[in-house]
Amino acid sequence: MATLVRRVFKVALFVSLFCLAVPYVHTYPWPMPESQSAIWWCVSRWLDIRDPEDLYFVVWVTIDLLVAALVYLALMRLWRHYRAKQ
Repeated sequence: MATLVRRVFKVALFVSLFCLAVPYVHTYPWPMPESQSAIWWCVSRWLDIRDPEDLYFVVWVTIDLLVAALVYLALMRLWRHYRAKQ
């Protein structure tokens, strides 16, 4: 039972970190300046994607997942370090 609770807690922690990363991890202002919009259009044409917002969504979800995973790994290492000291 304790193992199940730990696994559920870890999943909930990762989901909450991802939900925190979505609104706070951005490099582009909204609305996007025309120069950055042109870059998204060029890249989406190069990748043969009809709508650049589809590309934008996939790129930012991937970046948010990476940020959440890195923060999760850092928290787990800090927790192990803390538990080893006790």
